[in-house]
Amino acid sequence: MAGLQGKFWQAMEFDYVIIGGGSAGCVLANRLSEDPGTQVCLIEAGGEGRAFMVRAPAMVAAMISGRPRINNWALWTTPQPGLGGRRAFQPRGRGLGGSSAINAMLYIRGHPSDYDGWADAGAEGWDWQSVLPWFLKAEGNMRGASAWHGADGPLQVSDQRQPAAITRAFVEACSENQIPENADFNGEAQDGAGLYQVTQFHTGPQKGERCSAAAAYVHPVMMRPNLTVLTRARAERLTLQEQRATGVMIRHRGRRRHIRARREVILSAGAFASPHLLMLSGIGPAEELRAHGIDVAQDLPGVGQNLQDHLDYILSYVSLRADVVGFNPAGLMRLARAGLDWRHSGEGLFASPMAEGCAFLRSDPACDKPDLQLHFVIGIVDQHMRKIHLANGYSCHVCLLRPHSRGSVGLSSANPSAPPRIDPAYLSDPRDLQHMMQGARMMERILESPALAPWRGRRLYPHDGSDTALQADIRARADTIYHPVGTCRMGRDDMAVTDPQLRVHGIDGLRVVDASVMPGLIGGNTNAPTIMIAERAADLIRRG
Repeated sequence: MAGLQGKFWQAMEFDYVIIGGGSAGCVLANRLSEDPGTQVCLIEAGGEGRAFMVRAPAMVAAMISGRPRINNWALWTTPQPGLGGRRAFQPRGRGLGGSSAINAMLYIRGHPSDYDGWADAGAEGWDWQSVLPWFLKAEGNMRGASAWHGADGPLQVSDQRQPAAITRAFVEACSENQIPENADFNGEAQDGAGLYQVTQFHTGPQKGERCSAAAAYVHPVMMRPNLTVLTRARAERLTLQEQRATGVMIRHRGRRRHIRARREVILSAGAFASPHLLMLSGIGPAEELRAHGIDVAQDLPGVGQNLQDHLDYILSYVSLRADVVGFNPAGLMRLARAGLDWRHSGEGLFASPMAEGCAFLRSDPACDKPDLQLHFVIGIVDQHMRKIHLANGYSCHVCLLRPHSRGSVGLSSANPSAPPRIDPAYLSDPRDLQHMMQGARMMERILESPALAPWRGRRLYPHDGSDTALQADIRARADTIYHPVGTCRMGRDDMAVTDPQLRVHGIDGLRVVDASVMPGLIGGNTNAPTIMIAERAADLIRRG
């Protein structure tokens, strides 16, 4: 970092200033600095994202809980009436790579019709045929190049080499429920059950390690002379002059600094932090800004609105067999041995994403595409690993892929160090609870199937099976599966924040490039689509 710091203090002005070193920011830093005549600065509040905890896939279990806050902002929502008044936990990655450094590495693009829906909603140029080339450009899939996959991109995508026996049994249990096996959820069809592909190195000296967006895009190019990567620097507000973004004020090592942008400021801080920083800078709903004593630079009522997230409900079982993950003495010894094996071979239990099995289901045969997703995990997951069970066990999650509920992100204070006000409004639309109940019952039938009988012990949180009991359990235990989007939505209408080129309406020299620009949730995990958005955005930015 010494060389980087020296370079930083010599040049406080850059062509492009990127705020946020998460998945999108890492892509942009790489692609924009490919031009040696362009000066790029990437600003990240966390560290460099190189530690063992990040590189070892299984350590997601240690980071996701936020206890302690390892590479995790560990945010909380406002009390949620739909969840019985509970505040919901919101893990978000902090450090280069962002949430790609603390997630389960699952590589899912969503359903092609999701992107056609974006275009129909006013995001021209974001239909499936337009975005597919950018998915392919990003992807370095171990299966090789095809009409559906790229082989030469920075983001290594790997098959799981040694999935647990119980994960194979989960796929068989799905088959016992007339759910066909699917070897590629990013191929011709999404329906079915199978194993996730994961963002994991499959070649080179890092084989078996997590391939975060930082490991794929930034770490290999950090010594480019035209790229400055500034870590542990927190953005406080954008600087504006005559409706143009000119830079950002940051706090670094206890001092406030102004980083100036000659061409553009690019906000890539995520679905919570991007709208938060816009509002702190006077860009957003005028009434809310004035309520916190912030001068209005641009009244944009859509900033922070349209928050969408995948609500998740989990069933967990104690296992009769020990070949799963457990936090009892024998299980911890097994994990320790697996960690040593992984250091030597890049394989084994420590290389597992833990969420190994997947199924995309239709809650009703009349659905035109899957509307439910299952994540099968080879350990007990309870309250984002904030509640530990000593027993060996396994879990399955179900999430509703296209919820009707809409929430918001706002200000809790004009103080930049205060967290944003996050209100996902989970289950505020009654249709979501009904669909979640359908998904929960489908998941229960799969988990009670014969294929899983050799593992199936007692169920955690049992109830009498009635609709009333199931509703109560969902409200008591459901929570996020980490896919917030939509709070700086692109479009042409009055509530859109950015145009289809991701330029902020009414402010020159400012774009938002991250999951917040998605008009709607896609049918799956959101990391791969966020990387795609940044790949395409880099091209839009270069073309002006």
